[in-house]
Amino acid sequence: MLLLGPPVLLFALITWQVVVDGPLVGLDERLSRALTRPDRASELLADLGNAQVALPVLVTALAYAARRGRAGGRDRWWLPPAAGAGAMVLVPVLVAPLKEWTDRPGTPAVPPAVGYYPSGHTATAVVAYGAATLLLLPLLRSPAVRRALVVACGVLVAGASYGLVRRGYHWPLDVAASWCLGAVLLICLTSLVRRSGRRRSAGTPVVQ
Repeated sequence: MLLLGPPVLLFALITWQVVVDGPLVGLDERLSRALTRPDRASELLADLGNAQVALPVLVTALAYAARRGRAGGRDRWWLPPAAGAGAMVLVPVLVAPLKEWTDRPGTPAVPPAVGYYPSGHTATAVVAYGAATLLLLPLLRSPAVRRALVVACGVLVAGASYGLVRRGYHWPLDVAASWCLGAVLLICLTSLVRRSGRRRSAGTPVVQ
């Protein structure tokens, strides 16, 4: 649980800077001006953070993990899928109030509005793809396949994050804050997955 410290502290620092319009915000805006180049490719990458794209990936992983865990006779087989679903539910629960509280305006590339901090699309991508990866890793035996899954998760999250900034949908700090928020949820999910990893003791019947 010590791993929770860095992302929580970094999230608090970024949020404080956004609320008080601190020096990091000025740097953030300059970085955004240098990176923003709206095009079709960046829009497609940003779509990786859409719920319509990310949620089916997570739901598939949830169903597969539940099926394998139950069939394999694991103790509390239902806990990892339930925790994965819970982590995803917490994304809008946490992000929506933060958007309203910080009331941050968008970049010049989007219509005038507020409520851009933190990035909901980034948080969705981090938690959906990250949770799917964490649920599937214990079920894979091949080290090569496990590495490929982790790389694929990283590529999807990085692609969505880059697309959101490149297209101008979000400031870089919006995205960075959602990385921290997603990391906290995934660390908690990892702890729950590890607790449920042991098999039932001998003699305990496996429910079919």
